[in-house]
Amino acid sequence: MRLLVVDAQGGGIGKQVVAAVKKQFPQIEITAVGTNSAATSVMLKAGADHAATGENAVVVGCRNADLIVGPIGIVIADSLYGEITPAMATAVGQSRARRILIPMNHCDNVIVGVDDLSIGRMLSSVLEKVREYMEINA
Repeated sequence: MRLLVVDAQGGGIGKQVVAAVKKQFPQIEITAVGTNSAATSVMLKAGADHAATGENAVVVGCRNADLIVGPIGIVIADSLYGEITPAMATAVGQSRARRILIPMNHCDNVIVGVDDLSIGRMLSSVLEKVREYMEINA
């Protein structure tokens, strides 16, 4: 199974996702793609198997992934303070991969009807969705 983790800014969410998934599912191949080198670096240090940076890395990574995980902004052009380009958002949205999107209410994007959960609770939900996907596709 190939998991693509996409993050921007400082890569804090992506770092936590990579570390949690690697701990629980060490057999999963994780590619971390940051919109900038700082985000990429922290995800690589967290245990990603592969890493790349930038728009084209997101586009190519989305073609090869079975699962894509990241903050919900990765499907919204110009989100995450402008770090998500229209091409990135389109690539994530059009990918055949299943997307596990983490609801983050910031950058002028507000998801109504979703509780403001702690990052720990959101990571638990991500891990549960990864487990479900693995069971269905085993």
